[in-house]
Amino acid sequence: MRRKRNKAKPTLQQLTLDIGGTTVPVRIYKEYRHNVRASIGKTAAFLRMPHGLHAREEERHLNWFKDWLHEQVAKSDRINRHFGHRAYQDGDTLEVGKKQYRLAITYEDRKTHSGKLLPDGTIALKLSHHDQVPEFTKRLQHLLSRIVAQDFLPEITRRVDDLNDRFFQQNIGEVRLKYNHSNWGSCSSKGNINLSTRLLFAPDDVIDYVIIHELAHRIEMNHSPRFWKLVSDAMPDYKEKEKWLKVHGGKLGF
Repeated sequence: MRRKRNKAKPTLQQLTLDIGGTTVPVRIYKEYRHNVRASIGKTAAFLRMPHGLHAREEERHLNWFKDWLHEQVAKSDRINRHFGHRAYQDGDTLEVGKKQYRLAITYEDRKTHSGKLLPDGTIALKLSHHDQVPEFTKRLQHLLSRIVAQDFLPEITRRVDDLNDRFFQQNIGEVRLKYNHSNWGSCSSKGNINLSTRLLFAPDDVIDYVIIHELAHRIEMNHSPRFWKLVSDAMPDYKEKEKWLKVHGGKLGF
């Protein structure tokens, strides 16, 4: 009578990898299997390998996995949008448009993150070391977005006013900057112009296109031929800006 072989219990290792500037949460499973499998899910990238491999064999699979991740991140805007952000460290420089901010980061035993912009252009961040990826990542992105938005808002408001005066002459409400991934901008029925802070990483003419697009909605709250005529009259080469956003937009953000 054959005895059943006991299967080794799966083990899990959790880490993060910096893949071309994108920090990707990684889960490595060692389990009863005969092959190596890599995949990307909603919360992390996964590497599954057999139990009992020699350390050199495990290292070879991990190096292959890193190369595979580099390929996936480079060719997929979806992955960049999902995991795309920098692995910020104390002393790093954050470049947004023509501005540069030095990051001063301290980790504390606290429940929340906080930060402020100092007069010398330093963003001082006090971060909790209790958060786990991806919650930490998301909260840090939104914190940096709020701080940078406050610094850029006067300039962006002036650009909205200038483009409105030149091409539309409409009543507008507030100009708001938010860390939005669902769209680049929106125009409310009250005339508020909402723009994504991700746009701040784009060239000036691309930012102007999105502003013009939203201002045109003050006249036409649709995408009819008349709407596009308004956009074209203000910016004849607007399709080039749309194309730029489609190609590069997935890589913009904190």
